Amino acid sequence: MKNITAFKSLLSKPAAVVIVTHFKPDADALGSSLGLAAFLKKSGHSVSVITPSDYPDFLAWMPGNETVVALAKDNPEPEAKATALIAKAEIIFCLDFSNLSRINSLGDKIRNATATKVLIDHHLEPERFAMYEQWDPASASTAGLIFELIEALGEKDKLDATIATCLYAGLMTDTGSFKHNNTRHREFQIASELVRCGANPHTIAQQIYDTNSLERLRLTGFVLSKKLVVLPEYHTAYMTLSQEELKEFGAQTGDTEGLVNYGLSIKGVKMSVLMYDRKEEIKLSFRSLGTFSVNELARKYFEGGGHRNASGGQSKLSLDETLKKLLAVLPEYKQQLNQD
Repeated sequence: MKNITAFKSLLSKPAAVVIVTHFKPDADALGSSLGLAAFLKKSGHSVSVITPSDYPDFLAWMPGNETVVALAKDNPEPEAKATALIAKAEIIFCLDFSNLSRINSLGDKIRNATATKVLIDHHLEPERFAMYEQWDPASASTAGLIFELIEALGEKDKLDATIATCLYAGLMTDTGSFKHNNTRHREFQIASELVRCGANPHTIAQQIYDTNSLERLRLTGFVLSKKLVVLPEYHTAYMTLSQEELKEFGAQTGDTEGLVNYGLSIKGVKMSVLMYDRKEEIKLSFRSLGTFSVNELARKYFEGGGHRNASGGQSKLSLDETLKKLLAVLPEYKQQLNQD
């Protein structure tokens, strides 16, 4: 953060703080939010964490989860509460998203709020709506950026097991358990510090990766055996899931998490795409290897973006029409996908 002195002054006295993260939060979004919340509470701030939607059950173990205000389609109370909190906030932290459109109905509320806004994120092409930014696209995770912000504030002594556990969960998942190509020496340094402060790598990994419902495992088996398609000429794999298929397997929020990575694990595949029907829209997840930018493809054709090798998108077309659109644009990228 460039103006760290002014930021320190902003945090020097207790304030009403709101922390918001993106729609359908993952472990980095929720972990960085809860870790920051626990840190700020140690300085006497009144802190509320708001999510624009629900999130997977396998993240509900995180310390502080019970205090999260999660918006829900069939219950107007959380949004009313969130609206009131945003209106009263003196400082609003926006974590793990680069554009206010990622938080749906909360976007305009935060844009128009009188509070001082702070962006902490590592996605490409951020919207410049915040007074303070801790932004670095080279960082593997927003959780890592929270750690570095605490370090820059000179307050590492406030790190405890609760904060470290939340931040480690975000760092671990956004690096793919430290195997993605965004894993630098710095990520291991941060992980080491978080373990020193009380994060337990085994317990955190077990909670996130090894706690599945029977329905989720059966959905995974169905996708791999029946829905995985490989296009050798484009070094691409794709999977589609309809509303009917999701209902058949009792899919819950988070049950499709990680499915797209299976396609990328196939020898010779450089891009993997998962498309599934969310009723109101089709959600797309893109993953790639090497220099091929799924961020560029997602931004150009599917109202999305993210990182070079990991991005998301959406489509208002039907599932079949969205697939046809993807297949129609693949020839444009054939040369890039065929490069070594």
